Amino acid sequence: ACWKTYLGRPETDWHRTAAISEHGNGLLETGLYEDALSVKETELATLRRIGTLAHNILDVQGNLAVTYAKLERHELALRMKRIVYSGYLKLKGEEHTDTLISANNYVDSLIQLQRYKTVMSLLRKTLPIARRVLGEDHHLTLRMRFNYARALHQDPAATLDDLREAVTTLEDARRIARRVFGGTHPHTTGIDGALQNARAALRALSSKATEDACSRLREEIARLKAENAELQERRTR
Repeated sequence: ACWKTYLGRPETDWHRTAAISEHGNGLLETGLYEDALSVKETELATLRRIGTLAHNILDVQGNLAVTYAKLERHELALRMKRIVYSGYLKLKGEEHTDTLISANNYVDSLIQLQRYKTVMSLLRKTLPIARRVLGEDHHLTLRMRFNYARALHQDPAATLDDLREAVTTLEDARRIARRVFGGTHPHTTGIDGALQNARAALRALSSKATEDACSRLREEIARLKAENAELQERRTR
């Protein structure tokens, strides 16, 4: 492979660093995740040893997080994505696109691990920034709204209000996605699927709430009847 051409060069040689990075990316794209992990860990260690710009380190850490996720090492992926998000937040500020992208990547892992409360806390801070800086039609804004709604309706502790908000959010996101990307685009079809799930969860919880209310009403009627019967019995004594 052509990347081997540069292995004999000094670690500080840019061509050597770029070749190793491309080799790792190629392994990742072809599904050789264990091999990709080894290369990416070596790349990160080398960059730390020779010193480089902070954003170069963050880029490699982001790729390393993707590799962990592909290997289903989700806790490691989560930890690395949190580091990357914090790094970009400090380096570029809350309004930079790289910061917002890394925030949403972090959210993806949080949802994978069902950390829904942390998702909501983070997106309530970052989503308004994305809407203001990028606009409602931007694909990242739509993705963040999609994740916000997913966290709402996938949380086992979701209330009826949570599920109604999830449905409303996805209906609005779908309208925008259809207009901007078309009905067959992956962004749109992904939102469609989430909307179906959110509506189903809302119907199920609404039905349960109705059944619970009816059950409480029946219990109350039975209690009142019992009290009334006891009162009538006392009067006849």
